Amino acid sequence: MRKVILALIVALCASACLAATDVNKASVAELDGIKGIGPSLSGKILDERKKGSFRDWGDLISRVKGMGRKNAVKLSAQGLTVNELAYQETAVAPSAGASNR
Repeated sequence: MRKVILALIVALCASACLAATDVNKASVAELDGIKGIGPSLSGKILDERKKGSFRDWGDLISRVKGMGRKNAVKLSAQGLTVNELAYQETAVAPSAGASNR
């Protein structure tokens, strides 16, 4: 019985890791596949990403209109990451040197 439970836990952890979508690497289809990201927001993300990769969540929030703290929490829960990191409340401060847009 322990082996079955352990196998289920490992399978759940593995599937959670595979479900993550990094904003710096994702295609339009991958971004649109995340609940809460539609064509408009994915377009804004890709337009800003053309200018340079997102350094962290604060950089993403400051550069993409419509991407606020509440949205970041929801999207992170759906599997969106920035540089493979999930959103954390401490990640909201804009990166050093980020300009206000």
